[in-house]
Amino acid sequence: MDVTTTLGRLREATLRTVRGAATPGVPPLRPTRRARQFDALLALALGVTTVYYGIDNADRVVVRQIAPDVQYVLERPSGTGGMAFMVALAAIASGTLALRRRYPLAVLCVVTAATLATPQSVARLTFYAFIIAVYSAAVHSPYRAATLAALSVSVLLVSTSGNSVTPIVPNEYTALLILIPLAMAAVGLRTWKLRSDEGRARLTALEREQAEALRRAVEHERARIARELHDVVTHNVSVMIIQAGAARKIMKDAPDEAGEALLAVEAGGRAAMTELRHVMGLLTMADDGDAADGGGELAPQPGLDQLEPLVGRVRNAGLTVGLSVTGPPRPLPPGLELAAYRVVQEALTNTVKHASGATATVTVDYGPERLRVEVTDTGGRADGAPGSGRGLIGLRERLAVYGGTLTTGRRLTGGYRVEALIPLETP
Repeated sequence: MDVTTTLGRLREATLRTVRGAATPGVPPLRPTRRARQFDALLALALGVTTVYYGIDNADRVVVRQIAPDVQYVLERPSGTGGMAFMVALAAIASGTLALRRRYPLAVLCVVTAATLATPQSVARLTFYAFIIAVYSAAVHSPYRAATLAALSVSVLLVSTSGNSVTPIVPNEYTALLILIPLAMAAVGLRTWKLRSDEGRARLTALEREQAEALRRAVEHERARIARELHDVVTHNVSVMIIQAGAARKIMKDAPDEAGEALLAVEAGGRAAMTELRHVMGLLTMADDGDAADGGGELAPQPGLDQLEPLVGRVRNAGLTVGLSVTGPPRPLPPGLELAAYRVVQEALTNTVKHASGATATVTVDYGPERLRVEVTDTGGRADGAPGSGRGLIGLRERLAVYGGTLTTGRRLTGGYRVEALIPLETP
C-alpha cells in the first residue's frame, strides 16, 4: 500500500470523524438558511462579549493549586501576549459555534480544547461557548454512540481540569442558572402535552372520518345492490306478469296462443334467474373451489349487443318495439355499456307497466364524441300502480359515473321520452 492511498484513507476517516459520521455514506446535516443565520449571529454576539471580557481581564492574576501542601501560587501573564492569547481563545470558542448544526461533534471538540486551555481565573471566557457546544452536540448530532462518548469525555475533562478561586458563574447569576433550565423544561413539558393532546384529537377525528367513510361506503354499496336488483327483477317480472295475464284471458278461447304466452313467461323467468345468479355471484366472496364449481353459471354483464334479445322479450309481452342503431358501433367500456343497457331496460319496463297498448322506439346513436340512447313511446293506459321513481334515480347515478346525463319527460305529441347522453373518448 503506497503513501498516497494511506493518506487518502486517513483523510477520509478524519473527515468522517469531524462530521460525526459513524459509517460511510451518511449524508451530512443540512441546516436551513434561517438556522445558519441564527448561528452566525449567536457566534458573533458571544464572540464580541467574550473578546471584550478577555481584553478587560488580560492582566488578571491567575490562581492555581499546584500541590496539596502548597495551596496557591500566583501567576501574571505577560501583557500583550496574554491579551492575544485570551482573545484568540474567545474568538475560536465563539466562532466555531457558527457551525454547531453542521458539524456538532467537531465544534464540541474544538470548544472543549479551548476551554481546557483557558486560565482558571477567567474560565467564563469559554465556558458559555462550551455549554452551547454540549447542547448542540446532544441535539443536532444524529450519531448517538459517538455523541455520548464525546459528551462524556468533554464534560469529565472540563469538570476536573482544575480549581478556581473565582467561580465560573457569578453568585448573583446562580439562581438564574437553576431557574432558567427549570422554566425551559416546564415550557417544553407543556408544549409536549399540548402536542400530545392535539395528536390524540387528530387521531380521534381521523377515526371518526374513517368510520363515517366506511358507513357511506356501506350505504353506497347497499344502494348499488338495490339498483342492480331493481333493474334485474323489475323488467323480467313485469314482462312475466303481462304474459301470464294474457295467457289467463285467452286460455279457453286460444289455448295455442296461451301456451306461447306461458313459454314467454318461462323464458322471462329463466332470464331473471340468470341475471340474479350473476348479481349474487358478484356479491358473494367465494373461494377458489366454489368459483371453479360455479364459474360456468356466470355470464358477462349485458351490453348493447344484448338489446335485440331484450327488445324481443318485450315484443313477446305484446308491446310493439322498434330498434334503430345509427353510427358505426365500436367497443365501449363494459360499465358504460351496462349503464346504456339499463336505460333501455328501465324505459321499456315503464312502458310495459304504465303505457299498455303503446308503441315504443329504441334509438342508439354512436356519435364521434358521445353515445345517445333514446326510448320513446306513444302513450297508453296505465295498468299498474304509479312507480316510485327509484329506477330513474338509479339510472341517473349510473350515468353520472361516466359523466352522462338523463333527460325524461312527456312528449308534446303524447307519450313519454327517456334520453341518455354519455360522453365517449375520441376514437
